[in-house]
Order: sequence, then C-alpha cells, then structure tokens
Amino acid sequence: MTLTHWITQTLQDSLQPTELTVTDESDKHHGHAGWREGGETHFHVYIVSEAFSGKSRVERHRLVNGTLQGAFDKGLHALAIQAKAPGE
Repeated sequence: MTLTHWITQTLQDSLQPTELTVTDESDKHHGHAGWREGGETHFHVYIVSEAFSGKSRVERHRLVNGTLQGAFDKGLHALAIQAKAPGE
C-alpha cells in the first residue's frame, strides 16, 4: 500500500470527511530536506469534516497530525493541511 493510499484511508476512517484530497507534492521538494527518491515525503491534505466544527485552526491541525502519526513513522517529512468544517 502506498503512503498516499494509507493517508487517504486513515483520514477517511478516522474523520469521515465529506471532502478529501491527498496530493503528493514531493516532486516540488527535490533536493530539499526530507526528500527521497520515489517521493511520498511531502503531502498536501484538503479535508472537510464535521470533526473540525468549533475547533481552531491549530486544533484542526493537531487532530490531523495526530491521526497521521503513523505516516510520519513511515517516512512522511512534511504535511500541509487545509482543514475546514462543512459550510466554511
């Protein structure tokens, strides 16, 4: 299973988003810290979930980062997060 698929499945299972896009942006970071051959080191996540309602931006990011701790253990280096509640 690719890291992209693992991230997608983990977020779907844990946060039940109404919208989710996981983009591998590793090619934009070639030669930078954390980059490695084959990619899957730098990701952008766009997620809309009821789980974010009433939470600050920091709380939303902590929730996503905590949910994806296993991805960091699997080689994820950087994660850009855009997290919204429905209707935002």
